[in-house]
Amino acid sequence: MYKSLNISKQAVHKMLNRTMQIGEEEAYLRVLIEQIRKDHPTMNGVAMYCKINPVSIGRDRFLRICKEYGFTAHRKTSGRRTTDSTGVIRFANLLEGLKLKHLNQAFSSDITYYEISGCYYYITFVMDCYSRRILGWNVSSRLLTEHTTLPALKQAIKTRKGSIKEGIIFHSDGGGQYYDKNFLKLTSRHGFANSMCEHAYENGKAERLNGVIKNNYLKYTRINTLEDLIREVDLAVKKYNHEKPHKALKYLTPVEFENKYVNLQLPKTPKMTESFEANHQVLGALSP
Repeated sequence: MYKSLNISKQAVHKMLNRTMQIGEEEAYLRVLIEQIRKDHPTMNGVAMYCKINPVSIGRDRFLRICKEYGFTAHRKTSGRRTTDSTGVIRFANLLEGLKLKHLNQAFSSDITYYEISGCYYYITFVMDCYSRRILGWNVSSRLLTEHTTLPALKQAIKTRKGSIKEGIIFHSDGGGQYYDKNFLKLTSRHGFANSMCEHAYENGKAERLNGVIKNNYLKYTRINTLEDLIREVDLAVKKYNHEKPHKALKYLTPVEFENKYVNLQLPKTPKMTESFEANHQVLGALSP
């Protein structure tokens, strides 16, 4: 006779949360490995695992992910698409063919990595697609949603100070942090319309932003610790938003462009027209 196993509800929830955490990290690893592969075409799977050092996934499982999705040292693409069992969600690409006409029409987001002394850290940005202003950002040592997309979007919402209206498109790649249940609760609460791309070029603005911050700003600074990286990213965002002119914005900075846009949208207050006689009478009355 076998004794029945008594498993508490707390243990079950802990196990489920652990499973979801592994699925979430695995989903984004595919996106991150693709970024690393572009920068280091010959880096093998073991080397990538040691650099990324994922929290929830062991080396063997990491290597299986690399093999399954074609991220070996010599990557060969195929038309095969796989669906895993971790609850992957993919939203339609709502930016495709859309003409941007105003602020708060669409936000775009991406996560990129930054290497310090062999360790990888992660930078998340949220930008307004129309003005190109960085609205939210976060730097972290972990890939989980609460360290990446969640704080970055919360900051973006705070930056807009109550001007978030239902229907804003939130566009991203297919990383697990963008369909995590807590992230989707936040986008649902504020009425965002979730959107995802299948290929990196379909999230071009966010991809280019990563390159600008890393290559035009961080590259020329001295960064030895996570604290250094946080400070320099904060400074780079400030320079990008307030000091960097953009050709697409008629050589205004994102903040200048937004201020000009807001001023143009303000209702014009009609000025009172007065006759010469009325002005003369007023001036006469005020004269000693």
